[in-house]
Amino acid sequence: MYSWHRVLGIMTIIPVIFWTCSGLSHPIIAHWFKLDIAREYIKPQVVDSAKLRLPVNEILSKNGINLFTSFRLIDFQGETFYQVRDRKNKVEYFSATDGIKLIDGDRLYAEHLSRYFLGDSTSKISSITPVTSFTDEYKYINRLLPVWKVSFARKDHMDVYVETSQSRLANYNDDNRKLFLWVFSNFHSYEFIAKITNNTARYALILVLAAIVIFSTLSGLLIYGILWKKFKKPVPGQKAGFFRKYHRTIGLLTSIVTLTFMGSGAYHATHKFTPDDRINYVFEPEIKTTGLLVNPMALPVQWNQVSNLSVARFNGKTYYRVNLLKKENDSWKKQQVAKAETMFADKDKKLKPDVNYYDAATGQLLPDGIMEHSYSLVKHFVAQGAADGEAACCEMMANAAADESAPLIISSSAYLTKFDTDYGFVNKRLPVVKIALSTPQHLTYYLEPATGRLAAKVQDSDRREGLSFAVFHKFLLVDFAGKNFRDFLTAFSAFCVLVVSVSGLILLIKIK
Repeated sequence: MYSWHRVLGIMTIIPVIFWTCSGLSHPIIAHWFKLDIAREYIKPQVVDSAKLRLPVNEILSKNGINLFTSFRLIDFQGETFYQVRDRKNKVEYFSATDGIKLIDGDRLYAEHLSRYFLGDSTSKISSITPVTSFTDEYKYINRLLPVWKVSFARKDHMDVYVETSQSRLANYNDDNRKLFLWVFSNFHSYEFIAKITNNTARYALILVLAAIVIFSTLSGLLIYGILWKKFKKPVPGQKAGFFRKYHRTIGLLTSIVTLTFMGSGAYHATHKFTPDDRINYVFEPEIKTTGLLVNPMALPVQWNQVSNLSVARFNGKTYYRVNLLKKENDSWKKQQVAKAETMFADKDKKLKPDVNYYDAATGQLLPDGIMEHSYSLVKHFVAQGAADGEAACCEMMANAAADESAPLIISSSAYLTKFDTDYGFVNKRLPVVKIALSTPQHLTYYLEPATGRLAAKVQDSDRREGLSFAVFHKFLLVDFAGKNFRDFLTAFSAFCVLVVSVSGLILLIKIK
């Protein structure tokens, strides 16, 4: 038994050291040495309706755009622009005052956003590049694509990633964070294995190593705990009593966290064999310029409350989406959570987003429009999932597939402006609409109507895995004591596992 314990320890000593060191660095880098940035969001402002001198359909027709997929209002450089995405996904900017096209507008807006978020208006920019796929420094965990990468010529070589289509900060990395990402990706997540082989081999290796560590821990519990009377006497002439003693003591004290770390990590890895393909779920049909018959300025809205204007097409009709800023009662302020978990971090302002939908052909208000839009998106995404994730090539085929899919029984729906237990900060997108279906697995879709994208899809198996990882890997249960204490406990636990592993290695070397 003791020989097997030693063999299992030898097999996993390197992976355990990699896991504990990289895991130890995560709370240290992510919390106590967190990289601060001047701003993490753009606070919505009321649209200056005086600058909307030309309707969008007139501007589009004037510039030869007959088909497009989206538009919205952008305010920068002292002007208001229509940000238009054409049928080829090219983003262009047209002045709402005179209709003149802003040359290289998306690139200029990306620079404007990055400087605004970073709070740096003077540093030179070394490069601005579009990012259309995830990379080693801009990983899948960031969710948002396409984005712009804006690199600053500073001592810290700061890179800021911005999503111009929603004016969002996607990510930011300085030299220290880039180094941490490399260490964590290769020593904790074993991404180098995927580059050599594939993700299946990568997660299979993680599962095998985690299983060996679990068996090694259990055998250690037997030897140093339950059957210690049979093992406590050292071999005559052995001089490793100090390491043997403390390896046993610390090992017994940390055996539970070792099992929870490895068990939850292995459980987490099992869910990675099914690829997360949410990025492929988007419904953004082409819109005819001639379908915008109503001048938006003629809509029955109070323009002193309008924060943006955009467009959506679903159920065969085109609608204007009007974002409003409305004052709420004092209780709203009290309900807000931490800045990273709210749509707007400025808690001193009693503003909450609201969205109305108006028929672009008649100007009539669509009651509960955001929910109608979301129901339509769910139908399309369920049909796409039934087709193994293959999206229909056109609106007509997508609508037909959605109509032919089985009827959906919706158990509940809600409009979310903050993250919750099932829809955590890792999903990035807000606000979203939550639609829970009546299925055995309680399948729930989280949709971002502003972009027509699937933000997340959660069922009971995902909830169990997420809860396991949060409780046993990230120590969520001690959140009541504050994030400082939770991060300290996580780091200390990882350090103790590291000490046990290193002392075991020393003990193995010293014993003859």
